[in-house]
Amino acid sequence: MLLGLDLGTSSVKALLLDEGGAPLGQGSASYAVRAPRPGWAESSPEDWWAAVLEATTAAVGRRGAEVTALGLSGQMHGIVLADELGLPLRSAVLWADARSGAELAAYRRLDEDLSRRLANPPAVGMAGPSLLWLRDHEPDAYTSARWALQPKDWLRMRMTGEAATEPSDASATLLYDLLADDWAYAAVEDLGLRADILAPLVPSACVAGTLEGEAAGELGLREGLPVAAGAADTAAAMLGAGLLRPGPVQLTVGTGGQLVTPKNRPEPDPHGRTHLYRAALPGLWYSMAAVQNAGLALEWVRKVLGASWRDVYEEAFAVPPGSGGVTFLPYLSGERTPRFDPGARGAWTGLGLDHTRGHLLRAALEGVAFALREALEALEDLGTIAPELRLAGGGTGGGSGEPWRQLLADVLGRPLWLWPDEISSVASARGAAFLAGLASGLYPSVEDALPLTPEPESHIRPRETAYEAAYERYKELYPRLYR
Repeated sequence: MLLGLDLGTSSVKALLLDEGGAPLGQGSASYAVRAPRPGWAESSPEDWWAAVLEATTAAVGRRGAEVTALGLSGQMHGIVLADELGLPLRSAVLWADARSGAELAAYRRLDEDLSRRLANPPAVGMAGPSLLWLRDHEPDAYTSARWALQPKDWLRMRMTGEAATEPSDASATLLYDLLADDWAYAAVEDLGLRADILAPLVPSACVAGTLEGEAAGELGLREGLPVAAGAADTAAAMLGAGLLRPGPVQLTVGTGGQLVTPKNRPEPDPHGRTHLYRAALPGLWYSMAAVQNAGLALEWVRKVLGASWRDVYEEAFAVPPGSGGVTFLPYLSGERTPRFDPGARGAWTGLGLDHTRGHLLRAALEGVAFALREALEALEDLGTIAPELRLAGGGTGGGSGEPWRQLLADVLGRPLWLWPDEISSVASARGAAFLAGLASGLYPSVEDALPLTPEPESHIRPRETAYEAAYERYKELYPRLYR
């Protein structure tokens, strides 16, 4: 049996697979994302650990002795400052954190060649700018730290006592040379950051340590269990969904939204609107258009308007497309593709006395879909051809979310191919489990693991074409409001 753990932004998922890739057990547990100040986003690593114990127990039960390997995936960009034993020195700074806006100036001063090698536009919430902020504003924690770890790498150190990272997460830090496939030591030096704080690199599908006794006892697993280096959640989801050859484009809707397509070589975006990261396997990269505010914005709207998810679907879809002229900008935590503006903020506009809660809910769904369409167009500007999209992620609504998925297909204007929910909603954990199988030698090659993931079979075709005027309204709002 293989165990995959996916450490997400607000919850962890555990997935137990048999050798043939069939699910044997699942578990999940949530934790808080805190905002000590406006624009900040932090979590306690010890909360992560408590949730991992709960989710693992639910997935594994009394079968811990039968688990042969463990793999990890996790939310990208975050930073955990830890001492030499892996104990966190402060709360983790997460990808949704916007405090490091002023620190982006240091990146704009970098030599042109160094910037080109980072292959990504500077953005708040990424590890490099967050580290600069911690260096300047919390020097005691920064100076005392032995390691600056990505979230899933901290979790692995908590399990194994070994500090390590791997290329898919490291390449998303703005401290990684995508062309040399190594830490960008020259850029780190120019930025005035410590190189010794960066963890050693291990390939994603290799063993990065073994489970220590205390952690094994808490998890109900055997001591000495091999733990794979793992991958960033998007890279793991690509593996879990069999997306490892150039061509297909996958849309993942969760807390954020991502459109990704694999690449055989590193090709940075000359327009600086999309990302380029390492995939989970050697010789593979992927371009990504990232939207920060997908499920994040919809969950905020739902809570503020006092609506259950049942209310959202019932009331929103009782309103015709276009939301009666109401438009929603979902930029509640700034935005990345195509804006890269940490100061962008959300808004409802076009409100009148005739509008109801249903209009606001419908506009919120449409606004997130419009943001995803803009991201897709940025990816297509690079030459990506996407006549259809593969849909994954827990933010697509499951069975009751059929109207939401239909809205996505209509706004994006192309068919969405679907996996069963048991694959779609746990694609990252599934990829983490496959990496455990590769690291432990259960699968001699990735080709042996890939047949375990079926191709998507069902699809949703676009039906409604009434969104064009609303989309044009949406695109005009940002430059008008933030001129």
